Amino acid sequence: MAASVPIAGNRFAIIGGASLVGSATAGELLDHGAAEVVLFDNFAFGSDAAIAHLKDHPRLRLVRGDVMRMADLLRATEGLAGVLQLAAYMTLSMDRDPWSGLDVNIRGVQNVLEACRANGVRKLVFASSNATYGYGPGVAGELVEDTPFHSAGAPPAAILYGASKIIGEQLCRDAYRKWGQDYVVLRYSTVYGERQHYRAANALYIIETIDRLRRGEAPQVFGDGSETKHFVYVGDLARANRMAFESGATDVAVNTSGPAPTTTLELVQLVTELLGGGKAPEFIGAEPGKVRLTSGGAFRIAHEAAKAAIGWAPEVDMREGLRRLIAWRDGNEGRNSNEERGA
Repeated sequence: MAASVPIAGNRFAIIGGASLVGSATAGELLDHGAAEVVLFDNFAFGSDAAIAHLKDHPRLRLVRGDVMRMADLLRATEGLAGVLQLAAYMTLSMDRDPWSGLDVNIRGVQNVLEACRANGVRKLVFASSNATYGYGPGVAGELVEDTPFHSAGAPPAAILYGASKIIGEQLCRDAYRKWGQDYVVLRYSTVYGERQHYRAANALYIIETIDRLRRGEAPQVFGDGSETKHFVYVGDLARANRMAFESGATDVAVNTSGPAPTTTLELVQLVTELLGGGKAPEFIGAEPGKVRLTSGGAFRIAHEAAKAAIGWAPEVDMREGLRRLIAWRDGNEGRNSNEERGA
């Protein structure tokens, strides 16, 4: 169990911490007795709104820094027991600026690993993605950890993102083999929940559906609505990050998905029901030139390996997670966050 890093009394950094998953994980670590949590972010994508509820916590420290600057990372990771590496360009950002995306998602990960080595950080948890399985019709059935990567017919930005996450995972494996850096890779499904960010195409679809129904408009469903998506609630992921540190697991990559997949039509119907009704959905075709992730065939992202490796399983189903997201958006914090974004 040498790879186990208890939360209580230890110090941690979350790289890319001013984010949906970062803020939830910071709260989780603080609640479990972390001596200090460092939120490291350059605020290119992170937001003050995401961490506003934490900023006055006595054991939280906010560090403005960039994963492309080694000096920033070396200072921020000094004396830490664990690092959670979240900082990344996602598909929509990769579409706008692929070169910067590849820099951050590959060189940025290598920089974090080098900082961990220099400062003797005991364990790294790396946020990967189910994008490592690719996109398109080949992505179908049961997606397990050794499912190959499919790229045929998918948008270039989506493939660049998925490939960059595969490389990030291999850099972690390389560090383990060369200098014994303990790590766990968690392949996140699409994350949603309170303090929702606006960078993931599939997660953004939830927000767009809520907003259209709130305005009295018909929600939009692409194709016939049978397209599968697999979401995971942010609180479940925060727990997975904590359990990855606490577990004795190392040199492993596991899926962290929600309890069950859902189709686009099921998702829209669920949001409509939770909002108390609304117009029937309109079915539309693809919009030329717009990056919109599709999953291809019907699939399930298996999470049994995560249970075996770190003891984790998802607890919050789609109905409850959406109910919490809607309640947050209707509350003061959610409204203020939307105003800041011009939403």
